[in-house]
Amino acid sequence: QIQRALRSLCIPLERLHIMKGHMVQDMCKGLSRQTHAQAKVQMLPTYICSTPNGTEKGKFLVAELGQKHVRILLVTLYGDGNMSPQMMYKIFDMPEGITQGEGEALFDFIAQCVSQFLAETTTPDSSSGEHLPLGFVFPFSCRQTQLDKAELISWSKGFSCSGVVGKDVVQMLQTAIDKQKLSHVEVVALMNDTVGTMMTCCTEGRPCEIAVIADKGSNCCFMAEAYLVEMAEETSGRMCVNTEWGCFGDDGTLDDILTPYDQSVDEESYKPGEKRFEKLVGTLYLGEIVRHALIALTAEKAIFTGTDITVLKQKGVFTMQHILDIINNEDGTAEVKKVLDVLGLQASERDYGRVQQICRAVVGRAATLHAVGLAAILSYMCQTRDMETLMVNVGMDGELYKGYNRFEEILQSVSRLLSPECMATFLPSKDGSGRGAAMVTAVAVRLAALRRAVDEVLAPLRLNHADLEKVQALMRHEMEQGLGKNTHATASVRMLPTYVSHTPDGTERGDFLALDLGGTNFRVLVVHVAEEGISMASEIYVIPAAIMRGTGEALFDHIIDCIVDFQTKQNLMTHTLPLGFTFSFPCQQVGLDKALLLTWTKGFTASGCVGQDVVQLLREAAQRKQHSGLRVVALLNDTVGTMMSCGYDDPKCEIGLIVGTGTNACYMEEMRNVGTVEGNEGRMCINMEWGAFGDNGCLDHIFTHFDRVVDESTINPGKQRFEKLISGMYLGEIVRQILLVMTEKQLIFQGRASAKLQTQNIFQTKFLSTIELNGLALRKIRTIVNELELEASFEDCVLLREVCQTVSLRAAQLCAAGLAAVVEKMRENRGQDRLSISVGVDGTLYKLHPCFSQNLQNTLKTLAPKCDVSFHLSEDGSGKGAALVAAVASRTA
Repeated sequence: QIQRALRSLCIPLERLHIMKGHMVQDMCKGLSRQTHAQAKVQMLPTYICSTPNGTEKGKFLVAELGQKHVRILLVTLYGDGNMSPQMMYKIFDMPEGITQGEGEALFDFIAQCVSQFLAETTTPDSSSGEHLPLGFVFPFSCRQTQLDKAELISWSKGFSCSGVVGKDVVQMLQTAIDKQKLSHVEVVALMNDTVGTMMTCCTEGRPCEIAVIADKGSNCCFMAEAYLVEMAEETSGRMCVNTEWGCFGDDGTLDDILTPYDQSVDEESYKPGEKRFEKLVGTLYLGEIVRHALIALTAEKAIFTGTDITVLKQKGVFTMQHILDIINNEDGTAEVKKVLDVLGLQASERDYGRVQQICRAVVGRAATLHAVGLAAILSYMCQTRDMETLMVNVGMDGELYKGYNRFEEILQSVSRLLSPECMATFLPSKDGSGRGAAMVTAVAVRLAALRRAVDEVLAPLRLNHADLEKVQALMRHEMEQGLGKNTHATASVRMLPTYVSHTPDGTERGDFLALDLGGTNFRVLVVHVAEEGISMASEIYVIPAAIMRGTGEALFDHIIDCIVDFQTKQNLMTHTLPLGFTFSFPCQQVGLDKALLLTWTKGFTASGCVGQDVVQLLREAAQRKQHSGLRVVALLNDTVGTMMSCGYDDPKCEIGLIVGTGTNACYMEEMRNVGTVEGNEGRMCINMEWGAFGDNGCLDHIFTHFDRVVDESTINPGKQRFEKLISGMYLGEIVRQILLVMTEKQLIFQGRASAKLQTQNIFQTKFLSTIELNGLALRKIRTIVNELELEASFEDCVLLREVCQTVSLRAAQLCAAGLAAVVEKMRENRGQDRLSISVGVDGTLYKLHPCFSQNLQNTLKTLAPKCDVSFHLSEDGSGKGAALVAAVASRTA
């Protein structure tokens, strides 16, 4: 019988693995908004998103509610990295019956304790009315919606005060404090004892991200990735989650490991069927489990034969202290005899050994089950942080942890068996949760000050709806100026006619050549347009730097050489195909196949080209090279090519948008509005060249200090102002300038900027895309930070993400404001109450950034509510578009 009882209290390793899996599942259920209400492991958000960093300083009050007393502390932190604060405290015994009386009376008593403590505390400034933030340790289940707002879910531990469940306990305490005329005392944070323990252990100079309380009850908290805590509004960084794991198993998942002794304890408890896990591990219940086991074994005549065990029928007679006295004495059974003698139980030597075995089995099981819960937390943290291994500190407190000599050994060995990828280091709490509560309060005050300072830095970059409407109106005005015959020359938005007057209608057929020149690579394509679709062949040729910066003749001769090489490989030398030329440099077009180069960009400086007709330069090179089979019918830029490429698949596509290294847009304008070209019938595609929007100063009101610094360091200060707010070439540099200012203000990187961070253009725009990926593992952000030779805390990484989000959001919003001006003008041009239109889009920023496209589309909906705009990504960009311009030109001719 004894062996059977011991076996029933011993859980096989395989079953522990299953239990760990169930715990993780229940944790995920508790974190999810959809399943939280049904979850037994509630995973309550605490709104504690940071642990101490050693810079916290000031005086902080703590009110700690215990089972029979209230403890008030005054903690002074010096902010010098010294984690040993100065503390003064006083314990106040609670009056008889207050824990079952009216809630208001309980909170009034706590406030009176605060008042009396402050009156008796003779420290400098204690009576000067200086602001005193207060942290409130409230060890009951609460539903927190902010750090200083928490509704009591239910009382436990013998409390049943009326009028508190469902109420905000922070507000109740603040109201009681205000009654005491303590206007300088403000409750800024609420936490339970588990969270307080975690923060207390952070003060040992090492971060602590898990805490376990193994006491009369049992609980655990840990730092979870905030985006997984769906019940909270926070989405970045980490948040401490109070698991409330005591209710694990209330759905029956632990039924197969429950012994008859556990069932008896549960039936006699205050709430049968609830807190099943806690009733297996809490010191409030372990003595009762042992008592029922001894009663059952006596009935089976396996122990205490012929002994009167009436005393064991009395609930609570076998205490946790009795158990600890019995199991901590490894030498013989003298302590067992002493305990049984005190209880008046006559026992044999054999009984002493068996009682000791039962006590060890019950407590060993409790320690093992704590290890299962801890292993579930460890594996979950490791997995959600995308780490191969996890090393973490675990704060520990409670009667079982402190009282049982082998508790930590079992906790360590079993958790390692269940989660071999994780290594936990246990830190004992030296002052319960009081010091931790002061640290929570101090961190809250530090973060509030940091938040104010960060918001002050970022405020100029945060645009509201009115700001964006103003940008939209200014863009519309500049568009009108650019289209006007008399105002075109002074407009910052050039509105260049392209002489593309039709978009594809699907009837285009034939073979077409296409050229695409926009950088160091030059592409030649042959495009076959048939009823069943488009097929292409292409080849990329490199343009050497010497040719980019040599003579115009050498450049265009090289282009002809590339065309001849391609046609030879494709067996096209005997064919004369219509050719479309994508030439991504600013041009003034005076016909579809006639365009004067205004200026070189992108590193080109070929002489003898500016002011010349680009198509004619190409034709002259063909003559020099004696290549007679070249028929150039159209020249266009990449934006027009993008629109035409997407327009082949979607007839509603009448806008082209590029958001990559640079930015531009084009759209189909009514000819009657194009004052710079003769004729009023039909439409023409207008190349807006909107990157220069604001060069006349109209956007100065949204230009920040950071934008001005970036602009002044470019090769064209004062030019392309709109592009410098939006495009990939500049966003990383804007972020770098913000980080430099924040570092100088001691808001990030501990106020130390590396030499690399001070290097122009070192912070690449692609870093923004990596950093802003939702739920991104911290190590990927740290890789970027390490490349910049910076030392960054977790909070620094979160702040870095916020800076990147602010800059990229503004870029998307400004792009949307420009696009809103375009679609609204098109709608009004056509006299429609509602416009349905498509935009062909290309560019790395739009395609690769995780949030840019969605932010742009969301903003556009609010700025142009009467327009239904869809977006199509260009698959082959301007190459395919150039061929289609040639195809449309051939069809319409």
